[in-house]
Amino acid sequence: MQRETVWLVEDEQGIADTLVYMLQQEGFDVELFERGLPVLDKARQQVPDVMILDVGLPDISGFELCRQLLALHPALPVLFLTARSEEVDRLLGLEIGADDYVAKPFSPREVCARVRTLLRRVRKFSTPSPVIRIGHFELNEPAAQISWFDTPLTLTRYEFLLLKTLLKSPGRVWSRQQLMDSVWEDAQDTYDRTVDTHIKTLRAKLRAINPDLSPINTHRGMGYSLRGL
Repeated sequence: MQRETVWLVEDEQGIADTLVYMLQQEGFDVELFERGLPVLDKARQQVPDVMILDVGLPDISGFELCRQLLALHPALPVLFLTARSEEVDRLLGLEIGADDYVAKPFSPREVCARVRTLLRRVRKFSTPSPVIRIGHFELNEPAAQISWFDTPLTLTRYEFLLLKTLLKSPGRVWSRQQLMDSVWEDAQDTYDRTVDTHIKTLRAKLRAINPDLSPINTHRGMGYSLRGL
């Protein structure tokens, strides 16, 4: 059975050595990078099963590296490691497509557990199903793709899962907690503005294609729904 691959981008030697050892003990093939730019070069030829990124790299911001990697591989699961745990960093990391966020100091076993959680989530949402049209949307689950007015949307994984959830029940009002339970059910580190942040980025992407329609409704004190299509 082929071992799943993890690329670890971490410039602190002690942390890197510990994580490489623990991940290998968990059965992963691990490749370590001390800089971010070589990762971009290699990612143009191949892709790992999971990417672990340190935010504070010496040659490129971990956030910018994540943005460029997801432009190459939109479905790539990304876990951030950082010494900065302020909400603004968490928001930025999740807005650009990171799947999870671990603040230093952390338990290496926790990192391994979160990697396994990400892989389970990817397998769960990769089950094929028919392409369906819902109003001006087209949902292609096998390709993890949603189009709006026949224009494919460039979405992060959680943006895709969030919009897919709304699409499958047009008109239903989803509370923030219901959306968290449905979309982020396996996430171990979420916060109050997670749903709002992703709704904001979804609206911006929809508006860029058709500025005259806003299909996502806000129900103050209740949650969100997709306008009847």
